[in-house]
Amino acid sequence: MTTEHFDVIVIGTGGAGSSALFHAARRGAKVLGLDRFPPAHDRGSSHGQTRLIRQAYFEHPDYVPLLLRAYELWETLQSEFGEQLYFETGVLEAGPDDGDLVPGVLQSASQHDLEIDHLTPQEARARWPQYWIPDNFDVVFERRAGFLMVERCVQAHLEGALEAGATIRTGVEVQGWQPFGSDPQRGFAVTVDHQLITADKLIIAAGAWSPALLPDIAGNFQILRKPLHWFAADENIYGTDSGCPSFLFEVPEGHFYGFTAHDGHGVKAARHSGGVVVSDPLNVDRSMDEAERGEVQAFLRQYLPDVDADAPEAHTVCMYTMSPDTHFVIDRLKLFPGVSFACGLSGHGFKFTSVIGELLAMFALDESVPYQLDLFSAERFAKG
Repeated sequence: MTTEHFDVIVIGTGGAGSSALFHAARRGAKVLGLDRFPPAHDRGSSHGQTRLIRQAYFEHPDYVPLLLRAYELWETLQSEFGEQLYFETGVLEAGPDDGDLVPGVLQSASQHDLEIDHLTPQEARARWPQYWIPDNFDVVFERRAGFLMVERCVQAHLEGALEAGATIRTGVEVQGWQPFGSDPQRGFAVTVDHQLITADKLIIAAGAWSPALLPDIAGNFQILRKPLHWFAADENIYGTDSGCPSFLFEVPEGHFYGFTAHDGHGVKAARHSGGVVVSDPLNVDRSMDEAERGEVQAFLRQYLPDVDADAPEAHTVCMYTMSPDTHFVIDRLKLFPGVSFACGLSGHGFKFTSVIGELLAMFALDESVPYQLDLFSAERFAKG
């Protein structure tokens, strides 16, 4: 028996979902957020202290307009939250001149007139002796970059949503959703702990659980297990206040990234490429894998030699929801345009969640969207 009705229901209150709740509630909508886990939890993809944020996006120049808006939204959220969410350490990016990373950065910077420093390895080593950069690498430094405090960002969006009148329920299980009645324009019914709740519009932002709620496109996504590691480091050398930048390297073993020592933690490092396929996101293996940690240790010994790679301090595990081309999917369902969703963020989406949530709220409330989103359309899968 249906007892409650909302303007918008948001399934998932992590990075994208918390932002969608925030933006929809700020627009005056009666919004309900649903999540199996507590606020700012560590069971999905939006945890682990820090996430990189950068503007000269090597993945594709079409991301840059969204990034510029994301920066504006993070700065506004930080001001309203009253706690620092973004730390501008700069990001040092290095790799072969015929690779994906540095040429992609240069292309985005050129197309969007972004400020970067293009350096030789010798110039980079002189400027940041904390890093070893081979003579055959190409190097760029983006000053307007750094990291976001991931759990604090989620919490800030959730607190702002509550202040704007949103309802949030955690510890509940969403079994599924369906159109409400025979007319798909009339709204949707969501089954929550075997009870129905209805809404005019539905937003799905459930991370690794999203494919189960989007059966028509679920086969396009793959869930990967991704470990994150922290290692002891001298904060005078690798600390946030030392002038040491965060980093992203393309090396023969893969793409590795990391962050300066911050907030009582050592240097954080992880391998962005690779990963073990997860069959059930509810039961992902969160134990330490020595071989995985060994890959990161080998990287640190070669490229960040003053980090104590033999002194691991902590680790955690998150999940990447991968699309086939590693680009996001931000769209409405073709058959049910009242259902909007963000999925397949492919391990590089958190920095965008401030603007992804805004986009999802705009979709749900039938506002015009001022961005070119063809790169992120679900229709690209249907086109092969």
